[in-house]
Amino acid sequence: MKALKQFGIVPINVGVLETLFTSYKHPQKKITNLEQKGSLIRLKKGLYVVSSTVSERLLSVELIANHLYGPSYVSMQTALRHYGLIPETVHTTTSLTFKASKLYENSIGRFEYIHCASNYYPIGIRQVVEDDYAYLIASPEKALCDLIVYTPRLRLRFVKNVETYLEEDIRLDMDEFYKMDEAIFEQCAYVSKKKTEINNLIKLLKQ
Repeated sequence: MKALKQFGIVPINVGVLETLFTSYKHPQKKITNLEQKGSLIRLKKGLYVVSSTVSERLLSVELIANHLYGPSYVSMQTALRHYGLIPETVHTTTSLTFKASKLYENSIGRFEYIHCASNYYPIGIRQVVEDDYAYLIASPEKALCDLIVYTPRLRLRFVKNVETYLEEDIRLDMDEFYKMDEAIFEQCAYVSKKKTEINNLIKLLKQ
């Protein structure tokens, strides 16, 4: 188990795992056996993470999301909840990617990837560095823009619509909203497909 513990909570591909078990005639069988015992968790074909019982650490859904499918960054309700800006528990880890949209479900949870334009993608992304790993997540401003831009059929034509959406629909912490960085909203508005909505967000911020 010490060999597995060295990986901590960073997802590992099957090729790396097989190098641990070169003394076995069938390394893949050993990996399957460790999965059945609960020492390894299969995230998707060829990608695993060491279970918390072995690593003695809590898994990071943000880190897992980055590794499952990328380039991608965690966003929308998942990021807003991460920052404590909305009260609801989030059951799907949502990320944005400039690749095709994708959905994964495994024993850890549900991971959704939403396609966005490549020129919109890099705006407002943060790298969060923990002790021995790092992951990409939207800033609060970008997470909010992503939620508005990539929620189907959401139309916020007037500033009052935006205010109602933030206060009542997603119950955003409005005190924190008024501290947000206008520049990120402006960058998103410039390239996004929902300019009216994001510009109304900026108008509300300035009130």
